Amino acid sequence: MRRIGSALLALSLLAGCGGTEAEPSSESLERQQAPLTTTDVDVAPECQGILTFVNTATFAKLDAFLPSDVVTNLVNRRATSQFVSLADLLTVPLVGPARLEQIESGARTQGLIGASCVGIENELALSTDDAARMVSLVNSISSTELHDVLPYAWNGAVNLLATRPFTSVQGIANTTGIGSVSLRNIRNAATLSAPLETLIAAVNASVGGNGGLVMARHFDRWELLTGHGYYNYQADCFGFDDEDLPWGMTGDPTPVDGSVVYQHIAARVSSQLPIVTAGLANLAALTQNRTFKGCHVGYADDPWSSHSVTFFVDEETGFGVMTDSFWVE
Repeated sequence: MRRIGSALLALSLLAGCGGTEAEPSSESLERQQAPLTTTDVDVAPECQGILTFVNTATFAKLDAFLPSDVVTNLVNRRATSQFVSLADLLTVPLVGPARLEQIESGARTQGLIGASCVGIENELALSTDDAARMVSLVNSISSTELHDVLPYAWNGAVNLLATRPFTSVQGIANTTGIGSVSLRNIRNAATLSAPLETLIAAVNASVGGNGGLVMARHFDRWELLTGHGYYNYQADCFGFDDEDLPWGMTGDPTPVDGSVVYQHIAARVSSQLPIVTAGLANLAALTQNRTFKGCHVGYADDPWSSHSVTFFVDEETGFGVMTDSFWVE
């Protein structure tokens, strides 16, 4: 993988070149500080003002947006411990989704959140960047992957596929069958792997014409198993029940540990470059204590080329990653 490391180095050097940059606006500075929500929290960094409002506003200011008995419960609770999440707020008596919206309205009126915070949808406070990534993902994701991301919301996934394309995250949240858990799964699929996706994009940009490595964060695993007219083909799958594989294909139903996924990717992008380090650290966090299903697939479309494809899919979250090592004469 020395060639890939050299190409990544060239890309990182190019990224540092250019003319004098324009003075950043306050909005762009805010985006630089928190471009995406990359941890599994229910309040985006750009929306933290919602918690600031409920933790610091006076009784009178809270009372302007909420019923007095709700304010009393909030003030009494925060005297013991500050609120750290929307889930934490929802443990307070009389606080439900409607009260969260009122709290959000107060935070916005007080200037504690701005345009970079879309607001609260299905108990999730989202930034504009998060929302844009979610819309893009839902509009482009394969049916197979979407059902992997929403393993307990089959009808919700079907309704999203039937209704897309979406223009807003509100449209996604309002789709029948999409509740708070499903929306959070979609957010996680869209944003939590951003450093890994940056690494993948750099690897793919370095590929030559005669062979190399191609990677993907989002892919259609069913298409990988059925979508080619192969000159030569073999597949070794794991973690799938036979009925979840194409007709006639069998595999070992035992999944693999997340460490296998990490080691597979790390061996193919070995480098000390910051982009690789950040991507692998992100991968390590996403695979730790997780189990994965997947397949090793070898195929050739003709006698003059060969592909060795491996993909892994988290059994619970649907997080997936794919590598394709190939050569062409």
